[in-house]
Amino acid sequence: MARIGQIARKTGETEIQIKINLDGSGEFLGTSGIPFFDHMLKLWAKHGSFDVELQAQGDLDVDGHHTVEDIGIVLGQAFQQALGTKENIYRYGQMILPMDETLILAAVDISGRPYLNFDIDIPLFKLGQFDTELVEEFMRAFCLNSGLTLHLKKFYGQNTHHLIEAIFKALARALRQAVGVDPKGKGIPSTKGLL
Repeated sequence: MARIGQIARKTGETEIQIKINLDGSGEFLGTSGIPFFDHMLKLWAKHGSFDVELQAQGDLDVDGHHTVEDIGIVLGQAFQQALGTKENIYRYGQMILPMDETLILAAVDISGRPYLNFDIDIPLFKLGQFDTELVEEFMRAFCLNSGLTLHLKKFYGQNTHHLIEAIFKALARALRQAVGVDPKGKGIPSTKGLL
């Protein structure tokens, strides 16, 4: 049975609907209204092998902050919903991902204890219409709402596009491992019996 989560959220600033299938084929449908961010979400879906459907309307006339952050919130909630009981998942995942001159580490624990360590400096403030400081805001919103412990670290890299792309790809690959079904798994992967 496919693991699917679907969440809708409406505020005075945004209206977001997201559906995610953790056992998909990497398809992304929809738009955030921010082309560069859409590019990153497509990469994330592809490399995680997640199917994602997004409908988003936000106050982009102000800036992209509310839209990006709220997509992180809703995607995190949908991701957590799709995980269900978390029985028999690997729980942990990691990826050291190279992209040209850039090398990024992503390490995740589907722990139920949200935490983000974002050890990455991004050289440029803006790429197209996208404020690059929103990468960290998105990651924080996603972690807090999915119950994920996430460590992101830059070893090398100066090209802002490469850095951000490597972050999203590394996270996707680490999550793909973590949500994988362990054939030797017996229930919740914790001695506590709860994640």
